Amino acid sequence: MAYYVILSTLTDEGRKTIKEKPERILEVNKELEKMGVKVKEQYAVLGPYDFVNIVEAKDNNTIMKMSVELGSRGSVQLLTLVALPIEEFIKKIK
Repeated sequence: MAYYVILSTLTDEGRKTIKEKPERILEVNKELEKMGVKVKEQYAVLGPYDFVNIVEAKDNNTIMKMSVELGSRGSVQLLTLVALPIEEFIKKIK
Protein backbone atom coordinates (compact mmCIF):
# COMPACT_ATOMS: atom_id res chain seq x y z
CA MET A 1 0.00 0.00 0.00
CA ALA A 2 1.13 3.54 -0.71
CA TYR A 3 0.43 6.82 1.03
CA TYR A 4 -0.68 10.06 -0.60
CA VAL A 5 -1.28 13.62 0.56
CA ILE A 6 -4.26 15.19 -1.15
CA LEU A 7 -4.70 18.95 -0.98
CA SER A 8 -8.17 19.99 -2.06
CA THR A 9 -9.89 23.26 -2.84
CA LEU A 10 -13.65 23.50 -3.09
CA THR A 11 -15.23 25.16 -6.10
CA ASP A 12 -18.20 27.51 -5.66
CA GLU A 13 -20.47 24.50 -6.17
CA GLY A 14 -18.54 22.50 -3.59
CA ARG A 15 -18.74 25.30 -1.00
CA LYS A 16 -22.49 25.52 -1.53
CA THR A 17 -22.85 21.76 -1.03
CA ILE A 18 -20.77 21.78 2.17
CA LYS A 19 -22.68 24.76 3.56
CA GLU A 20 -26.02 23.04 2.97
CA LYS A 21 -24.85 19.54 3.98
CA PRO A 22 -21.53 19.41 5.87
CA GLU A 23 -21.85 15.65 6.41
CA ARG A 24 -21.31 15.25 2.66
CA ILE A 25 -17.59 15.19 3.50
CA LEU A 26 -18.02 11.89 5.37
CA GLU A 27 -20.19 10.48 2.58
CA VAL A 28 -17.39 11.16 0.09
CA ASN A 29 -14.95 9.36 2.40
CA LYS A 30 -17.17 6.26 2.19
CA GLU A 31 -17.23 6.57 -1.60
CA LEU A 32 -13.43 6.73 -1.61
CA GLU A 33 -13.26 3.47 0.36
CA LYS A 34 -15.37 1.80 -2.34
CA MET A 35 -12.78 3.04 -4.86
CA GLY A 36 -9.97 1.46 -2.85
CA VAL A 37 -8.77 4.66 -1.15
CA LYS A 38 -8.74 4.74 2.65
CA VAL A 39 -8.72 8.12 4.40
CA LYS A 40 -6.18 7.87 7.24
CA GLU A 41 -6.27 11.52 8.38
CA GLN A 42 -8.38 14.46 7.31
CA TYR A 43 -8.13 18.12 8.23
CA ALA A 44 -10.01 21.27 7.29
CA VAL A 45 -7.41 24.02 6.85
CA LEU A 46 -7.23 27.76 6.34
CA GLY A 47 -5.25 29.20 3.43
CA PRO A 48 -5.06 28.32 -0.26
CA TYR A 49 -6.48 24.82 0.36
CA ASP A 50 -9.67 23.81 2.16
CA PHE A 51 -8.73 20.25 3.17
CA VAL A 52 -5.64 18.11 3.67
CA ASN A 53 -6.13 14.36 3.48
CA ILE A 54 -3.65 11.59 4.13
CA VAL A 55 -4.87 8.53 2.26
CA GLU A 56 -3.71 5.01 1.56
CA ALA A 57 -4.23 3.16 -1.72
CA LYS A 58 -2.89 0.15 -3.60
CA ASP A 59 -1.14 2.16 -6.30
CA ASN A 60 -1.00 5.30 -8.43
CA ASN A 61 -3.68 3.97 -10.79
CA THR A 62 -6.19 3.73 -7.94
CA ILE A 63 -5.45 7.35 -6.97
CA MET A 64 -5.63 8.46 -10.60
CA LYS A 65 -9.10 6.95 -11.01
CA MET A 66 -10.26 8.52 -7.75
CA SER A 67 -8.91 11.90 -8.81
CA VAL A 68 -10.66 11.76 -12.19
CA GLU A 69 -13.94 10.69 -10.57
CA LEU A 70 -13.91 13.45 -7.94
CA GLY A 71 -12.61 16.09 -10.33
CA SER A 72 -15.30 15.32 -12.91
CA ARG A 73 -18.00 16.24 -10.38
CA GLY A 74 -17.00 19.91 -10.51
CA SER A 75 -17.09 20.43 -6.73
CA VAL A 76 -13.40 20.16 -5.90
CA GLN A 77 -9.91 20.62 -7.34
CA LEU A 78 -7.18 18.25 -6.14
CA LEU A 79 -3.43 18.27 -5.84
CA THR A 80 -2.08 14.81 -5.02
CA LEU A 81 1.40 14.06 -3.71
CA VAL A 82 2.98 10.64 -3.19
CA ALA A 83 4.20 10.34 0.41
CA LEU A 84 6.97 8.06 1.67
CA PRO A 85 7.30 7.23 5.37
CA ILE A 86 10.67 8.57 6.57
CA GLU A 87 11.97 5.09 7.42
CA GLU A 88 11.23 3.93 3.88
CA PHE A 89 12.78 7.07 2.41
CA ILE A 90 16.02 6.56 4.35
CA LYS A 91 16.14 2.88 3.39
CA LYS A 92 15.70 3.68 -0.32
CA ILE A 93 18.39 6.35 -0.48
CA LYS A 94 21.05 4.12 1.10
